[in-house]
Amino acid sequence: MSKGTSIKEALAKWEEKSGQKATEATEVKLYQQLPPIEKMDASLSTLSKCEKLSISTNCIEKIANLNGLKNLKVLSLGRNNIKNLNGLEAVGDTLEELWISYNLIEKLKGIHVLKKLKVLLMSNNQVKDWGEFNKLQELSNLVELVFVGNPLEEKHSADGDWLDRVTKSLKALRKLDGNPIIKNEEEDDD
Repeated sequence: MSKGTSIKEALAKWEEKSGQKATEATEVKLYQQLPPIEKMDASLSTLSKCEKLSISTNCIEKIANLNGLKNLKVLSLGRNNIKNLNGLEAVGDTLEELWISYNLIEKLKGIHVLKKLKVLLMSNNQVKDWGEFNKLQELSNLVELVFVGNPLEEKHSADGDWLDRVTKSLKALRKLDGNPIIKNEEEDDD
């Protein structure tokens, strides 16, 4: 079996294609590498100026080596094989958007470290219980959530109580699954 592309190799390819130095860039795109990236290795820590990093559509299983990314605001890891959210601590104080749809995430342990997170795109994962979903309550700045295609959302959309349960749980939310949330002010007067 062929070895995957390393982050170092992907960065070299990206620099060649973009004509930019990865260490100076604010946006770095390492998606759809052939062969795919399998590991988020230590080369990532050189991207100290990076604000938006895309490593989607690869074969990454673990979030790792984000410690040098002091300015990271948007992390795109969609379409990988990520099973959990461990490894985000290093960007907990800066990350505002996490795009992690089409992975294998079942548990949301570790999400609470993302104190500034506003946007969480995590459709088509494996979250199936409210106990896990309710960990999102710790994200007081979360205003946009895409959760469609998780077993929990599929079950409750079919039951017709998805929107209701989510808005009761996540009070600050303004947009769910691509739709604006219309708050009914009269409800508060009952």
